[in-house]
Amino acid sequence: MLGVPIMLGQLGSIILGFADTWMIGWHSTDELGAASFVNNIFALAIISGMGFAYGLTPVVGELYGKGELAASGRALRCSVFANTCAGMLLTAALFIVYLNLERLKLPEELLPLIKPYYLVLLASFIFVMIFNAFKQFFDGITDTQTSMWILIGGNLLNIAGNYVLINGKCGFPEWGLLGAGISTLCSRILMVIVFVGVFMKSARFARYKVGFFRLELSRKMFRRLNTLGWPISLQMGMETSSFSLSTVMVGWLGTIALASHQVMCTIATLAYLVYYGMGAAIAVRVSNFKGHHDWVNVRRSAYAGFHLIMVLAILFSSSLFLFRYQIAGLFTDSKEVTLTVVSLVLPMLLYQFGDGLQITFANALRGISDVKPMMWIAFIAYFVISLPAGYIFGFILDGGIVGIWMAFPFGLTSAGGMLWYRFRGQTRRKHRDT
Repeated sequence: MLGVPIMLGQLGSIILGFADTWMIGWHSTDELGAASFVNNIFALAIISGMGFAYGLTPVVGELYGKGELAASGRALRCSVFANTCAGMLLTAALFIVYLNLERLKLPEELLPLIKPYYLVLLASFIFVMIFNAFKQFFDGITDTQTSMWILIGGNLLNIAGNYVLINGKCGFPEWGLLGAGISTLCSRILMVIVFVGVFMKSARFARYKVGFFRLELSRKMFRRLNTLGWPISLQMGMETSSFSLSTVMVGWLGTIALASHQVMCTIATLAYLVYYGMGAAIAVRVSNFKGHHDWVNVRRSAYAGFHLIMVLAILFSSSLFLFRYQIAGLFTDSKEVTLTVVSLVLPMLLYQFGDGLQITFANALRGISDVKPMMWIAFIAYFVISLPAGYIFGFILDGGIVGIWMAFPFGLTSAGGMLWYRFRGQTRRKHRDT
């Protein structure tokens, strides 16, 4: 049951993505193409930032398992500070990308749409990082329902804002894609305010607030959060970059390909975030058992989570295959985009097993704080295997957008296999040592 609220919260996030893409797609195909590019660039930063925040989960999970609640509160304070610093670094990197948009060979007609939308999302990014710090703390102490309700509420507000600002309702001007960005900015600010308010005002967090306010920032804790957070960030960032950098390659194929890519990325993110909701629960449970040095249940938790993720993968894949035309038609009335989306269903189905495998064991390794090897595994899987394969299949072999997508099963499955092998070896060794 621990994973259900996390999955529902993640599902709320992707419903927002569906709503954004659906509303923008029906407003104009050019705006859908522009949103595809910007959202995929920001997905890289958001997932990297989320990965950095995940460094808090095993720390709080262990402290919570030991009953050290004040220390957990101090860990949250350190995490808010660390996430703010990381957020400023990532914001600077995103701004550098903005300054070089003209050099990326994007369709000229999309640049006037891309630039203002990009800047508004850039302004909202630091709030994403602060939100992540609070969310991982709440998940680490097994209070997953609070995060779920805040995410769902914020996303519903965003959808309502999209309707008003994209289409010019209730006396507002018709801002189109820019309106979607403004709505996202407002909802992200509000979700942070609500999270802080819940933590400050609720009596059940009194013992955590002692550590948050009265204990000094710990350099040791700050270093540990960075030591855990950056490898996870790089691992998740390299995975996402295989999609984001592929977006640049897809952009060379034109607006129709970009719009189709955005639709498929939105659908793919549905599966990814639902699986990752279960993966986050695996990390929490594994870290709790690690705090008790119970390596048998560490392994059992990981494999039980993998079986549940595979059930979800089967349900998702079956639904996607059966309703592929109907799903594509939800986002656009363009026949070219619809047919291109349908052609990408097969490569997406092929990588579901690998995606579930790598999500399970990346989170299991995160739960036991064995994160540094994940960077090298991600580098090999995504930069040595996936991206070169995408260029070869898409352009050298003239496979187009389908060829680019056919590279993803190779990268994700190889990553999953290597992560599983690492987890098996580490837990067997630690079990023997105890």
